[in-house]
Amino acid sequence: MLHASRVRAGAIKGERRSVKRGTSIEFADYRSYAPGDDLRRLDWNIYARTDRPLTKVYEDEEDLAVHLLLDASASMDWTPDNGDAALNKFLYARRLLAGLGHVSLAENDRLVLSTLGSGAAVFGPVRGRSHGIGLLRYVGGLAARGTTDLNDALRAYALRAGRAGLAFVISDFFSPTGYLDGMMALLAKGYEVAVLHVLSPYEVEPPLAGDLRLIDIETGTPQEISLDAGMRDLYIRRVREWREDIRAECSKHGIHYVFTTTDIPWEKVILYDLRRLGVVR
Repeated sequence: MLHASRVRAGAIKGERRSVKRGTSIEFADYRSYAPGDDLRRLDWNIYARTDRPLTKVYEDEEDLAVHLLLDASASMDWTPDNGDAALNKFLYARRLLAGLGHVSLAENDRLVLSTLGSGAAVFGPVRGRSHGIGLLRYVGGLAARGTTDLNDALRAYALRAGRAGLAFVISDFFSPTGYLDGMMALLAKGYEVAVLHVLSPYEVEPPLAGDLRLIDIETGTPQEISLDAGMRDLYIRRVREWREDIRAECSKHGIHYVFTTTDIPWEKVILYDLRRLGVVR
């Protein structure tokens, strides 16, 4: 399950135990079964006697608001020159989005998914396993285009999204205006934030050399460069320092940070890296 240590509990019953002291795992009431409810909570004795499916609700169960925010700028939709589509950042990010969404729906959390940028595409709020197909259709229909100002996009989301909760931001962080002001806007609204920083391995260590003409995938602006071994080493060092700066800023402000490249199995990010941070249990 997804776990937030700093956001307040939800207003309705969910599938996780409360962190409040003084509560106990005691039966509270029944409610009518809804598609997607955990069948283990169904009272089969009552169902056998009355033919009415009722789900047990316990006093200390509470829900979590989960917000999955995906950078849908054109830079995310990049595939290496070798044509290996499996290394495409946007495909990888959408798989992370679908995986986290599935975990959230399985725990009956209040789930909202949104792209960041102009013309944001939103799915939710929804709750329960019955929305799994809709989640996959939404993720499968997303497209990356244009530019995204992460500061503006995150500030706008913090203002309009309503109930705060656990927010995952999935991005390559290629935002010329930065990202920190937007993150601070989420924190100020009471969100607990987790960053998933996604890059291609070719962006971390490019297998390039010689005289090159590079084109910005978002703006189309060309740049002529000569790349020798010394320049390549400088680039690799600068990327490492840039990633470390983001990690340090996140740590300073209590933001969870995970860096990954698209050659690392996306399941490992959810089941190992986020679990190690305590965000997934």
